[in-house]
Amino acid sequence: MSTNHLLTLISSLVLAGLVLVLIVVGWRSRARRQSDIPDIPEVPRELDGETADFACDVQYVCTTTAGDWLDRIAVHGLGMKANGQAMIYPTGLIVTRDGAQDLWIPGEGIEVIRRESGMAGKFVEKGGLAVVSWRLGGRLVDTGLRTRTGSDTPALIEKLREIAPQAGDELPAATDTQAPAGQHDSSDASAEEQRK
Repeated sequence: MSTNHLLTLISSLVLAGLVLVLIVVGWRSRARRQSDIPDIPEVPRELDGETADFACDVQYVCTTTAGDWLDRIAVHGLGMKANGQAMIYPTGLIVTRDGAQDLWIPGEGIEVIRRESGMAGKFVEKGGLAVVSWRLGGRLVDTGLRTRTGSDTPALIEKLREIAPQAGDELPAATDTQAPAGQHDSSDASAEEQRK
């Protein structure tokens, strides 16, 4: 191997190592910034052994801040893709995730159910992802699911609407990801009036 090839190889390895270190540092920094996000709810014990009203194989894409498909939630394993299954019960949705804790989304906490073409790290055909916007603690988040069979996506959306009839079809134009729906700070409203 010539000196030029050796130098190229060494510089490429150093550059690749630097990129990996920066990725790890960035992910850890994101996790620190999101340390106030509460742990995901436990799956209710009364559902152990119960048969789901609907189930399908899915790829859990990730959970992001609602309306910001690039802002992955890094804590509690919510930012990592996993294969699993979506199971709908009368009281909510369980997403089993290979290698991660099962995700429980209570039906009453679901605010928006919609179809999207992509979110952090996954882009598919138009309407290929089922996205559920729900409250995790006080934060509105989006959880994306890609069904393994295309015909399961409309069925999944329909069954989700049955357990969450209060859910809308799209996020409000100015999504407030922190305060529960309808509870906005009056100083925000007055600042908005001054801008007009």
